[in-house]
Amino acid sequence: MLEIRKIFLVIILFGFAVTEVLGGGQNRAGTAGAPELRIPVGAKYLSMAGASISYVKGLESIYWNPAGVDWSPNDANALFSYRSYIADMSMNFVAASGRLGDVGTFGVSFRSLNIGDINVTTMDQPDGTGQIISPTYFVLGLTYSKQLTDRISVGANFNLISETIDRAAASTFAFDFGVQYKDLFALPGFNLGVVVKNLGAPIKYDGNGLYVNANDPGSQRGPTFLKIDAASAELPSEIAIGLSYHRNIDNENSLTGSFSFQNNNYSYDDYKFGLEYSYKNFFSVRGGYLWAPQSDDNTPYIFQNYTLGVGLNLKEFSGLDLSLDYAYVPVKFFDANHVFALSFGF
Repeated sequence: MLEIRKIFLVIILFGFAVTEVLGGGQNRAGTAGAPELRIPVGAKYLSMAGASISYVKGLESIYWNPAGVDWSPNDANALFSYRSYIADMSMNFVAASGRLGDVGTFGVSFRSLNIGDINVTTMDQPDGTGQIISPTYFVLGLTYSKQLTDRISVGANFNLISETIDRAAASTFAFDFGVQYKDLFALPGFNLGVVVKNLGAPIKYDGNGLYVNANDPGSQRGPTFLKIDAASAELPSEIAIGLSYHRNIDNENSLTGSFSFQNNNYSYDDYKFGLEYSYKNFFSVRGGYLWAPQSDDNTPYIFQNYTLGVGLNLKEFSGLDLSLDYAYVPVKFFDANHVFALSFGF
C-alpha cells in the first residue's frame, strides 16, 4: 500500500510540474496545436460538465480519466458517440475494450472531427477558386487500465494525432495518465481522481501545400517556388483533480455529487460541479456547472456555464448492459451542442 501511495503522489507532483513548466493560461489561447484533443466525447459525463473524473468508468473514461476503464463490470464493451459541435462541425467517437484477466483492460478508440467542406480562396480570387477541400482531423488511441487493489486503479492512453488540410498535413503523439482512489479515508462512496492529459511532442505542418510562388530577394532567377517553414505548436497539456461522493438514498434512488479543478495551459482554470440522480439504476437525470472565474465580457468563454443530460440503462430489457445517454451543451455564439451515446457490454 505504501508503494501505491508513492505512485499516486508522484503522478500528482508530475502533473503540477508539467503545468508549471508549460503553463501560460488564457494569454496563450488560440496558439495550441491539435485542438480536437480538448473536445469532450461521450454524453454521460459531459452532461455533468466533466466533473466526474474521480468515478468515471467504462469507455467514456478514455477521454476523462483512463484509470476508470477497468472499473467496468463487463469484460467487453463498445461505445458509439456523436456530437454536433459548433459552426456545423461534428465529433464522432467509437471505442472498444476487453479485459484480459488479472492483466487489466485494453482499449482502442477513434475520434474524428468533421469540419465539412471548405471553399478555397486566394488573394487573387477572394470569392473562391472553385476548389473544395475537406480537412481531416482524427485521434487514434490505445488505452491500458488496471485495478491495482479493490480501491485504486491506474490508466494510460497513447494517442496518435493526425491532421490533413488539402496538401499539408501534421501528426504527433500524446500521452494521458490517470489515477482513481475509491473510498478515500475509508469513507464508502468518497472518491478521488487525478489525470494528466495531452503530454507529447509539438505538432507541425508539412507538405506540398506550403510551397508558394515568390521572388527570392537574394537571387537573380526570378519567381520560383519557395517553401514556407511552418511554426510548430505545443499540445494543450492539462491536469485535473476531482472528488466525488455517491450515496444510496434507498434501494431505488441514489445521488452522486462531483467536483473537479482543471488547469489548462491555453485556457482558463475551470471549476466543475456535477450531480446525478438515478432511479433503480434505470433512469438518470444529470446536470453540471462550469465556473471559470477569470473569464469576463472582454474574454468570454464560448460555452455557457451549465450542461444537462439524461440516461437510460436497458439491461433488464435487452439482456446486454445497454445504455443510451444524451447531453445538452449550450453555446453563447452558436447553436447548442447535442451529444448522443450508445454503449453496451457483456
